[in-house]
Amino acid sequence: MSAALEAVERAVERGGDDVDDVLRGVVRALVDEGGCEWAGILFVENGELLLGPEAGTPRPDARTHLPIVFDGDRVADLVTDGCDDRAGLERVAELIAPYCLVGWDTGGIPWDPDA
Repeated sequence: MSAALEAVERAVERGGDDVDDVLRGVVRALVDEGGCEWAGILFVENGELLLGPEAGTPRPDARTHLPIVFDGDRVADLVTDGCDDRAGLERVAELIAPYCLVGWDTGGIPWDPDA
């Protein structure tokens, strides 16, 4: 998982205005370098979880869900199949939290992923 964490950190550091590119890079890194068979991000929108970026081949019998929390609120879930490094996945969830605010009400405050 260390190679995947490095790839995720690079994707987040590159950042940019296209949040989708960052998150697509993250799920791809989890599959290509993190040993996950599938990775996806489920965004919380209007109380429901909606699938966003994903990579790999799903295997639901080996699924792990981790909440992605921003400013104390659950804004998404990091979902993986076939990954067993929970600590690494928790770190990924922390890193990508600011990029998962698709359905989150910012209360009129401009979004800044580096804040």
